[in-house]
Amino acid sequence: MPRQPLNDSRVLITGASGFLGSHLSARLAHMGVSVDAVSRISRNDPSNYRWWTGDLSDIAFARFVCQEVQPQVIFHFSGLSSAGASLDLVLPTYHTLLTSTVNILTASQELGGCRRIVLVASLTEPLATEPNSIPSSPYAAAKWACGAYGRMFHALFQLPVVFVRPFITYGPRQQAGKLIPYVTASLLSGEPPKLSSGTWKADWIYIDDVVEGLVSASHVASIEGSIFDLGSGVLTPIREVVGQLVEIIDSKTQPVFGALPDRPMEPLRTADIATSFQKLGWRPKVSLREGLQRTVDWHKRILAEAGIDSTGERIQNVR
Repeated sequence: MPRQPLNDSRVLITGASGFLGSHLSARLAHMGVSVDAVSRISRNDPSNYRWWTGDLSDIAFARFVCQEVQPQVIFHFSGLSSAGASLDLVLPTYHTLLTSTVNILTASQELGGCRRIVLVASLTEPLATEPNSIPSSPYAAAKWACGAYGRMFHALFQLPVVFVRPFITYGPRQQAGKLIPYVTASLLSGEPPKLSSGTWKADWIYIDDVVEGLVSASHVASIEGSIFDLGSGVLTPIREVVGQLVEIIDSKTQPVFGALPDRPMEPLRTADIATSFQKLGWRPKVSLREGLQRTVDWHKRILAEAGIDSTGERIQNVR
């Protein structure tokens, strides 16, 4: 399948300090791609990216960044990622997700010259084939609306938008409050993780596989307007994932299931990886067990670098 190399492209990544954005930025930098990265928080890390600090819900800032960078490829990750069903999340998700997306699409269309914009969809949002479905959270509603605007910009203005839908992504550097890092950190410290019933099944995908799917979606030709699932194609219950973490860590601590309520209206979906392989040439390579092992190893390494052993005790220097 025809591909446009990224090496000579100007790439803009919004939300580059987040989980997906930081891993993708590192991958592109390793490929020798010049990356401009946007974050709402000032960054002082020694990366090779050029950082832009600002809020993309401000159309003036979105226009300014696009004008200065003149991007040929945009990955748009910016926005609040909490999928809780809380009234307090309505306005933050509306502004950080929907407004920022509309601003990026508008600024890109006004500027011209962008050959690919990759928007990240969510498995929690209603599918286009289910128009009467109700979003399960403010996050899902905002993502649903982002998709509608992206499709509209592509259909009316021929903006080269491509959508990717990562399923339940995990791996190193994920936010501490997410399931796998929370359970891993709790077990390593000997604290029983408090969980929901654990019966919900999800399609789990390791971060490195998601990043490769994002890269493919950015430069495979003639796929504008399409949406691609990035997942394993297999449903695995939370209880089984947690059980594998217990085995890998060899923990004597037992998780407490049922301590928290299950999320209402949580969708049960499996990634369509056949289409992703057919059109992107992408398929997952890292098994769930291997991905969990890599994640645990990373957590252990971070603890060791901090001088803390796997039991949570600070390591004493022995001479």
